[in-house]
Amino acid sequence: MWIKICGNTTLEDAQLAAQLGADAVGFVFAASPRQVTAAQVAAITPHLPSSVERVGVFHSSDAEQIAAIAIEAGLTTVQLHGALDEELSRRLSNQFNGSVRIIQTLHWTVSQPSPSDAISPATELPAAQLASQIERIARLGFTDRILIDSKVGAATGGTGVAFDWASARALFASVPTGVSLIVAGGLNTENVAHAIAHLKPWGVDVSSGIESSPGRKDPALLARFIQSARAAVAP
Repeated sequence: MWIKICGNTTLEDAQLAAQLGADAVGFVFAASPRQVTAAQVAAITPHLPSSVERVGVFHSSDAEQIAAIAIEAGLTTVQLHGALDEELSRRLSNQFNGSVRIIQTLHWTVSQPSPSDAISPATELPAAQLASQIERIARLGFTDRILIDSKVGAATGGTGVAFDWASARALFASVPTGVSLIVAGGLNTENVAHAIAHLKPWGVDVSSGIESSPGRKDPALLARFIQSARAAVAP
């Protein structure tokens, strides 16, 4: 199980995630309470184990800007968090030429949850549409990793809201050969094992679900999340 701890803003949190066994640490360059600069991340990445992926999350269509930030910040992976942009993916793939990997985010739109329906909000975007996009990404070949995240209103990440995992089971079960799906959106220490059991994803990605405040991780929750995710797939 590939585990990414996203929304890091400090060396302390990123190092702790690595020490506890995370496979990747993420830094948000898009507008967010967790937004960081290339200079801030450049001061963190040299102190992380080489085995840990350093992922930058971008909501930009400017390939040159993304590539420049990736180089300055010492990233090994860029996560494209906007809508699927084939030209952007093509340009980045050509520019990186394998030196930096790409993760494409797709969004499962959910309705704004009411107090009585906070756990399982209603699905608004048909799974068939996402399946079509996944197949298109697989054919293009710019990346083999796709992250499925919740979209609530205008917010496309860090919402703490899960999408409908029951409705998504067929989507995750029918993923094209060679494509790895990562689940995000509303994950926390209490439900990550449930998400893994339902969806059997290649990886999981968490940010707000293990925070003490936006951009700062709670060490106990961080440790518990990683332990729960590992235990969920243990033989």
